[in-house]
Amino acid sequence: MSRLGPVITLTAGAALAVGLGVASITATPAANNTAAATSNEPPATETAAAAEPSAEPSAEPTAAAATPEPEPTETAAKTIDKADYGGYVRGNGGLIAISTRDGKTIGYFCDGKTEAWFKGNEKDGKITLKGFGAAAVGGTLGGGKATGWMTVGGKKWTFSAAKVVKPSGLYRATAQVRGAKIRAGWIVLKQPQGGFRQVGAAFSDEKQLRIPELNVYQPTAPVPLDDDTTLNPKDVDGFIQEMQ
Repeated sequence: MSRLGPVITLTAGAALAVGLGVASITATPAANNTAAATSNEPPATETAAAAEPSAEPSAEPTAAAATPEPEPTETAAKTIDKADYGGYVRGNGGLIAISTRDGKTIGYFCDGKTEAWFKGNEKDGKITLKGFGAAAVGGTLGGGKATGWMTVGGKKWTFSAAKVVKPSGLYRATAQVRGAKIRAGWIVLKQPQGGFRQVGAAFSDEKQLRIPELNVYQPTAPVPLDDDTTLNPKDVDGFIQEMQ
């Protein structure tokens, strides 16, 4: 029995050492796994920061300020500074004269028996003139001539009038005689073959009078209407404002 005692004691000690070694081997992997699992989790402060939204709003791209488009501007109509035209009315044989000054435009038609005055405007080479009743003139100015149509007394004609210089052109005279209003108009037109043609008409109120001829070389010189009346013709620049 005394010999078995130390053996049993050694055996028990060896078994205890083996058991402790196994326990150590088993416990070490568990500790490593726990540490690995813990290392995969972010720190508490980082987790909280990720979970809570930032107090400052996220910056959004600012839309570029729209540049306002320029408003369309109306182009001012152009007008002819100064021009005079004279020519024949087709199918009638009478003459027509048209004069314009900075857009203000007047016209006169006469065939020796019938006359008509017109007034209106010119814009961008277009004319629209109105006369007594339904009398009217419409057309264009440009290229050294005036072309268009004319209506007088219910009849309509066309015309073509070349640009002219004095003494060709339009003349007018007015006077007050014994309570009656005298008016007279003339068109002077240089002829291609030489010389001048003039057509006109004179009225005392509504009564037609004999029209005196102008001195074509001095068309604004006074002319006698009858024994006791003298007319003082004016060129366009002298009366266009009165007719507007």
